[in-house]
Amino acid sequence: MSPLAVGLLYGGATFAALFSGIPIAFALGAVATVFMMFFMPTASLDTVAQNVYEEMASITLLTIPLFILKGAAIGKSRAGQDLYAALHAWLHRIPGGLGVAVVLACGLFAAMAGSSPATCSAIGSSGIPEMRRRGYSPGFAAGLVAAGGTLGILLPPSITLILYAVAAEQSLGRLFLAGVGPGILLVALFAIYAVLRYQFEVRGATATAAAGGARSALISRDSYTMRQRFAALPRILPFLILLTGVMVALYGGIATPSETAGLGAVLALILIAVVYNAWRLSDLKPIFESTLGESGMIMMIIGMSLLYSYVMSYLHISQGAAEWIVGLHLSKWLLFAAIALMIVVLGFFLPPVSIILMTAPIILPPLRAAGFELVWFGVVMSVIMEMGLIHPPVGLNIFVINRIAPDIGLKDIVWGTFPFVLLMMLAIVILCVFPGIATGLPDLVYAK
Repeated sequence: MSPLAVGLLYGGATFAALFSGIPIAFALGAVATVFMMFFMPTASLDTVAQNVYEEMASITLLTIPLFILKGAAIGKSRAGQDLYAALHAWLHRIPGGLGVAVVLACGLFAAMAGSSPATCSAIGSSGIPEMRRRGYSPGFAAGLVAAGGTLGILLPPSITLILYAVAAEQSLGRLFLAGVGPGILLVALFAIYAVLRYQFEVRGATATAAAGGARSALISRDSYTMRQRFAALPRILPFLILLTGVMVALYGGIATPSETAGLGAVLALILIAVVYNAWRLSDLKPIFESTLGESGMIMMIIGMSLLYSYVMSYLHISQGAAEWIVGLHLSKWLLFAAIALMIVVLGFFLPPVSIILMTAPIILPPLRAAGFELVWFGVVMSVIMEMGLIHPPVGLNIFVINRIAPDIGLKDIVWGTFPFVLLMMLAIVILCVFPGIATGLPDLVYAK
């Protein structure tokens, strides 16, 4: 059978397994094992466990459960709510300051936790009810938190960037630094939209009130004294110091990524014990349960995805696909557009972890041959996959928001996130025109 026929059969079997409802890890592992039985030497089945272990025996992957533990410790505490409350107190004079505070809180919390669902849950549980109480429309409030939560896969410590570093064999430190500039860009775009949308909703509420309708809470203004502002800071400063310390240790060469992740996890547990008195077994049990559950799920997907990629490589599917793409002789940016579109489509059905590990063997060789900087592309790819978190049919963040704010319908949430999908597209265009936004900081820090 020709490599093309085998490749088409492999892809068809994969989609059939995924759409059957089988968990992603088992679907990929089952497809890989079946093709090993029929298209590879029989002895290769004896090495399945060895191949999975060898592929996963990477010191970089060790950082994943440790960063997840750090994120779970912070996410299960009141750190997210306190962070949001403090930012609201300081930004209340800005038009739409409540929405801007939500965006900034999402960005800072994502940088501390490294998890998109945790960010949505921690900030949304307090931010959405407060925005609703202040008169924000349901879709606007839900969209702000859902989009802000996507920053968890871009800002360091991002699990997505860790996996890309392994798949693309790129420096994790450079990738983490490359995510900072685009992360700030997205925060700025989201905050600008929050201000403009707030002003639009205020004009509508004012017109309604002037016409004799109900007076919206949007028209009233909050007021905080300087004493109240400073009173909001003590609980969040230790976590911001932890974030700063972890970044300094990682990028200053003081500690390796694994050491930094371990230190961050331990310090996060100490902080929640000191700041929130969370040291009892009943307090720690949900943290470790969440860490074990999420880490086990991700590591199973990683192991099976790497086995899946190994079979693709052995059967020359990935090499053949890469050669076919190169053989099309597409221009540099047409190639990028085609690959970006493919990632968007995959984002309809698959999480970022699977997309990276399944597509890396196919798309990275042509991109490298076309002259793209793979660190830059890793960040852009993360932004593209961010869109998958807030658009149907998968849209993980949409369902997280629906769970923490069940009074907001899915239709309102989807329409509320749509403007942020457009803003992410704009960010991708900006990164293509000005790649230095992503590559400038790592080039500066790692300059020889």
